[in-house]
Amino acid sequence: MNIPLVDLKAQYNSIKDEVDGVISDVLSKSAFIGGSYVSSFETAFAGFCRTKHCIGVGNGTDALFIALKTLGIGCGDEVIVPANSFIATSEAVTLTGAKVVFADINPLTYNLDLGGVEKKITAKTKAIVPVHLYGQPADMDPILDIARKYGLKILEDAAQAHGADYKGRRIGSIGDMACFSFYPGKNLGAYGDAGAIVTGNDELALKARMVANHGRISKYDHDVEGVNSRLDGLQAAILTVKLKYLDEWTEKRRAAAYRYNDLLKGSFVMTPAELKDVRAVYHLYVVRVRKEHRRQLMDHLAGRGISTGIHYPIALPNLKAYAYLNHSEKDFPEATKSSLEILSLPLYPELREEQTQYICEAIAAFRI
Repeated sequence: MNIPLVDLKAQYNSIKDEVDGVISDVLSKSAFIGGSYVSSFETAFAGFCRTKHCIGVGNGTDALFIALKTLGIGCGDEVIVPANSFIATSEAVTLTGAKVVFADINPLTYNLDLGGVEKKITAKTKAIVPVHLYGQPADMDPILDIARKYGLKILEDAAQAHGADYKGRRIGSIGDMACFSFYPGKNLGAYGDAGAIVTGNDELALKARMVANHGRISKYDHDVEGVNSRLDGLQAAILTVKLKYLDEWTEKRRAAAYRYNDLLKGSFVMTPAELKDVRAVYHLYVVRVRKEHRRQLMDHLAGRGISTGIHYPIALPNLKAYAYLNHSEKDFPEATKSSLEILSLPLYPELREEQTQYICEAIAAFRI
């Protein structure tokens, strides 16, 4: 049996006729930039996120950069981000001219460690970027309390958390702004690069739309300098089709994750933990094993046709890209430790029960 980490072909085959139809429609109308498909998707996705505005952009990294610029982040500022995430989270901060400040993570959720965040705040701190990593919502209420106490902006990095809920609130509707990636492998994925910013604030929405489109609203009336980052018509059309199925796909992801939890109970791997009163969407199913066994387990599973991944093998502060900050691995013990132990198992809506069973039986057969 061969089981990929993600199976995009299976998803496409399940909605092929609808997707092919809208692609043909976009081509026939030459609706490549802007147009009805983009505006329709923006309206639908804002509603899905239970917020007022959605601004489609070129990709998730652009979404973070544009949102930070919209929030007034720039040279001389500091922004706190978790030490475990994809580099886009921290990269976007640096692109604005601000300084990225890393905070360690909670070893159970892999999201920001709340006790460490407040210690990182200085007079230069302007924002916190909580990441809802792996589709697990960050603990937002204490983060909001800290933000109110120090007058900070909150930008949610929801690139892996489409449709997740925190205490009855939809991820993307809690902070000042939120950013999504529609990279093909995401829970809501395009067929190329795409992203979005959502917010309930009219002024921020207008400014973000201007920054994303050369600093303008009308064709040649540029109020500020901006960038060129637009969601194109083809991707918007595809995303509109897929958005209709997202809740159904999410429930299938959650069911597969809970099957894993049951089948791996009592084994040598540590399964994911959910916060109370959240709805995690399991972009990834991440377990932990002792660092000395991880590579052996990956090879063992690969020999049985099971693909695995590591998200992410090097904690952000430990990357060469951030050597200039002069951190050591001891500065972020939980992020460093988790980077040596985490392992992503296959998870996607089309993952069948017998496949989950096969994977867990293969894990059980591994001899430490």
